[in-house]
Amino acid sequence: MANTVNKRRIVLDLAVTLDGFIEGKNGEVDWCIMDPDMEFSDFLEQIDTIFYGRKSYDLWGQFTPEGINETDQEVWESIHGKEKYVFSRLQKGTDNKATFINGNILEEVNKIKSQPGKDIWLYGGASLITTFIDLGLVDEFRLSVHPVILGEGKPLFNNIKQRVNLKLANTRPFSSGVVQLIYHWDGN
Repeated sequence: MANTVNKRRIVLDLAVTLDGFIEGKNGEVDWCIMDPDMEFSDFLEQIDTIFYGRKSYDLWGQFTPEGINETDQEVWESIHGKEKYVFSRLQKGTDNKATFINGNILEEVNKIKSQPGKDIWLYGGASLITTFIDLGLVDEFRLSVHPVILGEGKPLFNNIKQRVNLKLANTRPFSSGVVQLIYHWDGN
């Protein structure tokens, strides 16, 4: 029997409102529910790398909320323990917590994907997500749709250049009203 190595997958996992926003008009995410039934810790066990846009990294890359319980503290420590890559036109090199990628996104990402390891979390922001979708780099879309309509804010999908066909892999409703939709890119 041949020993095969699975290629790492890029997973876009994020919260979205029912009307398709990933944050409110002033950047607020106070509508986001962290439902314990969603098993976010299990997701974190499946990844060892996080891809950030520079703005998202500046906001969230080293952030830990104050006054949180032990379980939430463990989640944040797990997030901060992952290998991090930041896609930025301006910042170069490394800051001892992340490696910065300034160009050749397709080539650089494929190099990272071909290395041994677990899956990769595409955290965002919105313009990085658009770039990854346009380059066909997102293997799985894990969207947790929250039961709120904001009316305005930052849309999840903006300026996508081509149609993207997906296959539904799983749907999970939670008692909080959140519904998680998991889609796989079908390559067309």
